[in-house]
Amino acid sequence: MKILDPPAVRRWARLAADALGRARTEIDALNVFPVADGDTGTNLHLTLLSAAEAVESLPEDVDAAVVWQTLSYGALVGARGNSGVIVSQALRGLAEVLKDGEDLRAGLLRAAVLAREAVARPVEGTVLSVLESAALAVQGVDGDLPEVARQAAGEARAALRRTPGQLDVLARSGVVDAGGAGAAIVLETLAAVITGSHADHYEVPAPTLRVSPMTEVGAGYEVMYLLDADDRAVAGLRDELDAMGDSLVVVGGEGLWNVHVHVAEAGPAVEAGIRAGRPHRIRVTYLAERTHTGGAGRGVVAVAAGDGIAALFEECGAVVVRRAPGGRPTLPALLAAIRQAGAEVAVLPNDEGVHAVAAAAAEIAREDGVVVSVLPTKATVQGLAALAVHDPLRRFDDDVVAMTDAAGHTRYGHVTVADREAFTSAGVCRPGDVLGLIDGDVAVIGDSVGDVAVTVVDRMVAGGGELVTLVTGERAPHGLAGLVEDHLGRTRPGVDLAVYDGEQGGYPVLIGVE
Repeated sequence: MKILDPPAVRRWARLAADALGRARTEIDALNVFPVADGDTGTNLHLTLLSAAEAVESLPEDVDAAVVWQTLSYGALVGARGNSGVIVSQALRGLAEVLKDGEDLRAGLLRAAVLAREAVARPVEGTVLSVLESAALAVQGVDGDLPEVARQAAGEARAALRRTPGQLDVLARSGVVDAGGAGAAIVLETLAAVITGSHADHYEVPAPTLRVSPMTEVGAGYEVMYLLDADDRAVAGLRDELDAMGDSLVVVGGEGLWNVHVHVAEAGPAVEAGIRAGRPHRIRVTYLAERTHTGGAGRGVVAVAAGDGIAALFEECGAVVVRRAPGGRPTLPALLAAIRQAGAEVAVLPNDEGVHAVAAAAAEIAREDGVVVSVLPTKATVQGLAALAVHDPLRRFDDDVVAMTDAAGHTRYGHVTVADREAFTSAGVCRPGDVLGLIDGDVAVIGDSVGDVAVTVVDRMVAGGGELVTLVTGERAPHGLAGLVEDHLGRTRPGVDLAVYDGEQGGYPVLIGVE
């Protein structure tokens, strides 16, 4: 990879969003500055998710300038929280430079400058320090693009480790800066795309002390809104909001701005925006209390990858969100389903890759007062098991516990066909080999879908189980269910079998054992 072409930008945006989604809870736990509201990881994930979905919505043939501008716009309109707004401005700086060329060094410097200019009262030991250190470290580098990217990511990680020595509240709490941790991941994923490397997990330094950041939250409100206004009006708005509160960040340009401030009273901050222009997407959060209560209405949202699977979930009363095999639903689609489902909602992602976007949608829905729990279902069969014990008349927390327990006691497997040579836990597979997976790991390599399915079922029930569930897909061979049924009848006569036509396009058969 020598250039950041449009496909590379798309890959980076998605990789950064996914990595922040996985690290969201760990980053939230670091959050003690500017207020200890425990949401920095969530806000950064939502910001990058908005950017990723914006560029993924573009046609494949658009040029680099359009992709970079769309990335910047998506981050701006989706930016949440103090750190999210700052990082969106850093992405704008990168976009301004890289849309016309390949000078990553100049792009990183522009990103750091714009991020610092966005903050009314910059503080060292924060995301600003991490971005600035990474940018300055590569200005004298004579290497190619991959070398610049690697050094920037390495310096971001080093600068993050220095933040407790720059900001007393971090040192007292035994944490690094939460926003800086997110920025480091954004730069590390950029380096991964440029160099062609990959990591399943990007490190988030754990707190060194046992602290409870939420106890430090004081009274007041976080006010955020998008604002349509000209530059002169925004200059006056900055001064007005700076006199009202703190943590002021105003970013944007060309008539569209994202405003973030912490104030004692929310009304005057919104009124100031009205005087400056047209505020919209107004969000007000009481910083001392982030809990919500739900009203009447209980529902379940289930993600499904096939028409038959979707019909199964709908028959059980779930609101279904469709996804393509191997893909994931969009944030707006999941959010709309949660809002449709009720005031208390259990979400069944049914795939590890969907969990992060489900958690992001849940976080936004909670701001509207919806009580949402995202269950850790990793497979369709676990979602079906959870929905089977769902009881809308039970207390919501008790229902979530029962559904989670049912999913957790369901082992899952599936059969697929290899499309390339690879090393697996069962040995080397080659294109065309049939793979049987159990709980996500390859357990069997064979020649026949039917034979591999029987072997997978046999191994799964060997550890105990009373019910085997088969969900057959479009590529399931004729007579597969009968083959498994005959085998169980001979070897496990006490085990029941349930068969459903899932019509999924990816896997010939999904398997569950309860």
